[in-house]
Amino acid sequence: MINYRKLSIVIPCYNEKRTITELLQKVLKADSCGLKKEIIIVDDGSRDGTRKILEKYRTRKNFKIIFQKKNMGKGAALRTGFLQSTGDIVLIQDADLEYDPGEYPLLLDPIISNRADVVYGSRFMGGRPHRVVYYWHSVMNNLLTIFSNMMTNINLTDMETCYKVVKGDIIRGLAPSLQSNRFGFEPEITARLSKIKGIRFYEVGVSYYGRTYNEGKHINWIDGLKAIWEIIKYNVF
Repeated sequence: MINYRKLSIVIPCYNEKRTITELLQKVLKADSCGLKKEIIIVDDGSRDGTRKILEKYRTRKNFKIIFQKKNMGKGAALRTGFLQSTGDIVLIQDADLEYDPGEYPLLLDPIISNRADVVYGSRFMGGRPHRVVYYWHSVMNNLLTIFSNMMTNINLTDMETCYKVVKGDIIRGLAPSLQSNRFGFEPEITARLSKIKGIRFYEVGVSYYGRTYNEGKHINWIDGLKAIWEIIKYNVF
């Protein structure tokens, strides 16, 4: 049995003044299965006061706060966070409260028990709470996942999920080659992980408390169309 000691939680953040404090409280309280937490927050050029809140955490133990000089996109923020991580396991956490840190044990168990190298938290499997918001978003998510599966030959139900957990050495090895700066990160990381010989994927069902655009949701239909090209790009070329 591998002895995992540290969990790096990478949080990309952009204009999340309304949620960032509550999110960090939940992350601090979350059960990490005995792993020491390293909390890495990459602020992607926020202009709404988020940075002022994050300044309070800069001197706190186990926190790394990184301020991007300008808005570069979720993919760029995650790439920065991965390279700063030192954990045996790396977990991606959005800052918007759509995903519940209380479910970390579900995500970590397959890796800790040596059954998986990568775990995706699926919003579309299992019986956990799922806020009903946009129909066409769910249709687009499903189509993108199916198309990605056709290219990677892995059977995911939710390629676009925020919750992706990867062994630290694997994600840090991939980080320098990652190219997508925006939401194309999701199909890109899935494609690159799927190409690693012998890698073991798992999915677990997670809750989802989706936001509306009025509540601050950032992704839109244009990002969905771009993702189609990015699935082709990172799997074929």
